[in-house]
Amino acid sequence: MTRQLIGSIEALWRYPVKSMLGEKLQDSAVTPHGLLGDRAYALLDVNSGKIASAKNPKKWAKLLDFQAAFTEPPQENEAIPPVKIVLPDGNSITNETPEASKILSTSLEQTVEILSSAPEAASLEQYWPLVEGTMHQDVVTQLFMPPGTFFDSCPIHVITTATLARLQELYPEGQFDPRRFRPNLVIEPSADEIDFLEDDWVRGTLAIGNAVRLSIDTVCPRCVVITLAQADLPKDLDILRTTARYNEVVAGIRTSVMQGGTIHCNDPIWLEKAA
Repeated sequence: MTRQLIGSIEALWRYPVKSMLGEKLQDSAVTPHGLLGDRAYALLDVNSGKIASAKNPKKWAKLLDFQAAFTEPPQENEAIPPVKIVLPDGNSITNETPEASKILSTSLEQTVEILSSAPEAASLEQYWPLVEGTMHQDVVTQLFMPPGTFFDSCPIHVITTATLARLQELYPEGQFDPRRFRPNLVIEPSADEIDFLEDDWVRGTLAIGNAVRLSIDTVCPRCVVITLAQADLPKDLDILRTTARYNEVVAGIRTSVMQGGTIHCNDPIWLEKAA
């Protein structure tokens, strides 16, 4: 077993409502299900029975115009607190607001219901644009989520500033802001190298701070979400084209929790791999 200090936590993000903008944190509890409160809520597309996701922007790109944050910090072994949602018009509601689902439906121009637990066999629609190097082209596919969750795949997504810098180098006109990639952890590597560093970490373990250990399960293939307009970032399909052209549409890694605890910004991170 080798153990190498690879960097530190540059930023932490949690997304209380799936596909809405999230909240930047200074610290977070890590549970077997990821960062405490991450993707705790989602919207159900009442007409299709699927979970609403910006992965199908033809229907749900507007979700990225909504900002979600908890009304109070979630606590382990306690009920998840209500979530405050700021609407595109600047007004705000919580999931406990009378007729909250009706208000969201009106704003989205789609009939939705806000959920705090995943239905059985929950799935979402995913659109693949016409981009060379992507798995599908100009088609909508169905993605089933891990049982009992609103995650697309593994519970914690990680990306390094080195990967973002490399993509920026390859496409200088683009804005490779980490918000496009919706990570939970942004790692600032110890090395000055600008490259897709985390691709080589797969099948290793991230040891963070004093307790938390994450299994690095796979690289993270990207989808159309990274191209969409959100906050002050413009729509830009070349963000995905660059990722496809130079790194097989991969940016970041997917991880699962081996051991929980609490993590903080600036915590050191070690990579452990079998020799």
